[in-house]
Amino acid sequence: MSQGLPTLVYDGDCAICRYWVTYWQDLTSGRVVFRPYQEAATDFPTIPLQAFQQAIQLIEPDGQVYSGAAATFRVLRYTPGRAAWWWCYSHLPGVAAMSEWAYAFFARRRGLLDRLTKLLWGPSLQAERYALVSWIFLRLFGAIYVAAFASLGVQILGLIGHEGILPVGDYLEAAHQALGDSAYRYLPTLFWVNSSDTVLVAGTVVGVLLGLLVVVDRWTRPALIGLFALYLSYAYAGQIFMSFQWDSLLLEVGFLAIFLTGGSRLIVWLYRWLVFRYVFLSGVVKLLSGDPTWHDLTALEYHFWTQPLPTPLAWYAAQLPNWLLIGGTAAALIIELGSVFLIFLPRRLRAAAACCVLLLQSLILLTGNYNFFNLLTMLMCVFLFDDAALGRCIPRWFESRALSSAPRPARTATVIATALTLIVVPVGLNRIWQTFSRTDLPGLGAVTQAVAPLQIVNPYGLFAVMTTTRPEIVIEGSADGQTWREYVFRYKPGPLSRPALWNIPHQPRLDWQMWFAALGSLRENPWIVSLMFRLLEGSPPVLGLLASNPFADAPPKFVRAQLYDYRFADRRTHMLTGQWWVRRLEGRYFPQVSLADFRRAYGPSSP
Repeated sequence: MSQGLPTLVYDGDCAICRYWVTYWQDLTSGRVVFRPYQEAATDFPTIPLQAFQQAIQLIEPDGQVYSGAAATFRVLRYTPGRAAWWWCYSHLPGVAAMSEWAYAFFARRRGLLDRLTKLLWGPSLQAERYALVSWIFLRLFGAIYVAAFASLGVQILGLIGHEGILPVGDYLEAAHQALGDSAYRYLPTLFWVNSSDTVLVAGTVVGVLLGLLVVVDRWTRPALIGLFALYLSYAYAGQIFMSFQWDSLLLEVGFLAIFLTGGSRLIVWLYRWLVFRYVFLSGVVKLLSGDPTWHDLTALEYHFWTQPLPTPLAWYAAQLPNWLLIGGTAAALIIELGSVFLIFLPRRLRAAAACCVLLLQSLILLTGNYNFFNLLTMLMCVFLFDDAALGRCIPRWFESRALSSAPRPARTATVIATALTLIVVPVGLNRIWQTFSRTDLPGLGAVTQAVAPLQIVNPYGLFAVMTTTRPEIVIEGSADGQTWREYVFRYKPGPLSRPALWNIPHQPRLDWQMWFAALGSLRENPWIVSLMFRLLEGSPPVLGLLASNPFADAPPKFVRAQLYDYRFADRRTHMLTGQWWVRRLEGRYFPQVSLADFRRAYGPSSP
């Protein structure tokens, strides 16, 4: 024993023993003395030589001896952030018995253990550290925040400004009248204080500046707190235009990022838990929905041309042979429902899971405009690697700079991260349970409801039902009720000869909502009424959301909306006409109206 330190005695002639001892030495950083029994056995005469030969022995400074799996878990008590393993061994029923059985099994089969270990962890095992991973993640995450706020800034007035489609001032006033003071709890937004157009725009500018602070690593934690509070405020103020799953995901990721700055490994694990929940639930909802296109693997035969905003590559993807599209559908389900479980396994399998998710997200990104969604998902996959893995991909000077500014894990950060884990993990389990059963796990319903307004643990699940047609709303205006001209949106399909466009990482939120509105009725999308009224008014902020204004001199006297069925043009049609789309009129979506009609229906005020 040396200087009152615990001593772990192992078989120095065993290759797999030396493999793990090297790893533990790195983990414990001098807090434990490691000695082969071939030289240390005589210093511990009370322990039989046969015991040293059969299992590792940990001798504590007080003389207490732990053997086998118990010694393994006990060693981890001397590693910051890993003491929970010993607690599980000591307190959870069955863990000790199973651990000792597994240890004895592999102790008799060291060759098998050696092959499995190197298969799962590689030829050498290093302590997994995440200072570099966390630093890179935060810098890139700051850039995603910048993109999100910049995208919001150029359209916020048209969406929820004073002359926008759904003015936030009217919304908050109505919410307070309906809910009273509880509205502040159910709608936690800073815009209760002031929701003027100036403040709405200024908030997006502040968001961009705070995101840049995170990018350049200045006042990172305060900036992240401000970013979360601001984006949460816009998530509620934006109403239907901020109701997307990626807005919820950005908030959940942003909330965890605040605590990531403390350096606790638990936050890294919580990010892995988030990646698992998001990807797994995306697969689960596809099967639970009963949608035939997922069950018969034909979903991708429709996806590329029916998705909200295809990219230019989507047209080419839609021309692929059916057998390849069926294989792609199967691969997506395998990744979301199968490979995602590798996230919780050792390093190499976890890296395989990351590669599967990255491949899937890359293909989605190439064929569909989902703003920052795919980029954010791919960025979270960085937590499925560690510093050693990333260190091989970046310059040494960059790694040194990142590590020099990384926070040192503190006990306070670990305590806070533990408390956070005790909320996030159970509520996350409840979110998964809700997806399967539509009920809450016992005792977790109230907790889930309590944290729901903060959007820090959210339900997920994309494309549960694949659309097999593409209805599109085409809005038209007229000065005389006879000649009609179309309003062209910036990104959604309109002119047949205009190809799909790129808009990543920007999200044109009106274009997206027009896609959803076309799938439902006018009764299900009452905000369309306000949009039509603003077009009759000639509202500059709303017109700014469109690609062009066909009535530049004066607003139209009448507007209406037609419903068309859009499809990608086939190869022959495209070659002959240059069209990327073909369409067929399905009927009327919104009747012909004028400002006089609105005044008769609503009086002098807007809808």
